[in-house]
Amino acid sequence: MAETVRTADYFYVMVPDKPGEGARILGELKRAGVNLVAYSGFPSGRGAQLDLVPTDPAAFKALAKEKKWKVKGPKRTFLIDGDDRLGACADVLGRLAAAKINVTAMDAVAPPGGGRYAAILWVKARDVKKAATVLGAM
Repeated sequence: MAETVRTADYFYVMVPDKPGEGARILGELKRAGVNLVAYSGFPSGRGAQLDLVPTDPAAFKALAKEKKWKVKGPKRTFLIDGDDRLGACADVLGRLAAAKINVTAMDAVAPPGGGRYAAILWVKARDVKKAATVLGAM
């Protein structure tokens, strides 16, 4: 089976780069029943950026407003899943490179013995439509 690629809205929140900040935000989402399909957190400048891909963006935005989080977005990301194979991510990145699309970031994981992999991939806003076409996004 080839990859399934879909676009999704994501939001990001800047938090202090200190222990417990990711747990605090994710805990609030859990308590409010806001489910995520993807999450990525990393240092950025003097803080940390948390990228959040909720299944229900409206519920996420309502909680963020209630908690007074400074949220950026929605922006678009790509969610990819498929059969794990040697070079799966290289193939995806190769198709984008051939189309002269620069990838901002990509994270992927393939659980041992699972036979599947999943990835999240970001491109510049100006390249989202072109990348969607190249990747056959739904």
